[in-house]
Amino acid sequence: MSTETRTETSATLLSEVLDVLGPVGLLVLVAALLVFVGVVLPTIWSRHAYRRTAARSTMNTLLKAVKRLYPF
Repeated sequence: MSTETRTETSATLLSEVLDVLGPVGLLVLVAALLVFVGVVLPTIWSRHAYRRTAARSTMNTLLKAVKRLYPF
């Protein structure tokens, strides 16, 4: 697969996602992915205990805030 084909495929995929979700949905998806990569993964995979503890604390704070906004 050439670089041009990958770029076209990526652009097509992004265009389809934007059509389905709209700009706000795409921003929410990107924000959720950033939170996942920045908070959830370090909670699981960090070698250092202090990083796992800090990430777990941040994740708990975020989940409590979401629960306050949207009580299930």
